[in-house]
Amino acid sequence: MEAPGEKANFKFEIFRRLLEHPRMSEIIYPRSPRETMDGWGYLPRYIDKIRLHLAGKLHADYTDNFGKGFDGFWLKAAGVTHEQMIGVVKNSITDGEVCDWVRKNVKRTAAEKATHWQDMSSRPLADDAAAIARLKMRKEQCGGAHRDDVKTFVDAIDLDEKRI
Repeated sequence: MEAPGEKANFKFEIFRRLLEHPRMSEIIYPRSPRETMDGWGYLPRYIDKIRLHLAGKLHADYTDNFGKGFDGFWLKAAGVTHEQMIGVVKNSITDGEVCDWVRKNVKRTAAEKATHWQDMSSRPLADDAAAIARLKMRKEQCGGAHRDDVKTFVDAIDLDEKRI
């Protein structure tokens, strides 16, 4: 027969071991920038980053550009602020609720959304030497310097996060 509390201690020990398991400390990747929601490329990734941030699980690799970089490109195209989006995601349970808010509050045509995605998915621009050098560095950092198929930052993100 178990002593009182022994079962609880056993459960705690199992939970502790799971948390300390090497796989549990791995980065939780947001969705690919190629994922879409309501015609918006990148939006699902940004929502994932917000949810991870709110849960205290956004990896340090993402914090410097949180709300900036590609997040900022989406925010500018949509005409909303980072703080607004954090509030929307914080007050929603599902992606569907976020999507409903975007449909109601972000009035952009399909052509505008497509132009936004084309701009994001074609970076670095051919005349931006600094961005081209940054892409080269990012490819090297994630072990893909030899990958000629990785031509954009979107490609590099998917490479780094082991999707391609």
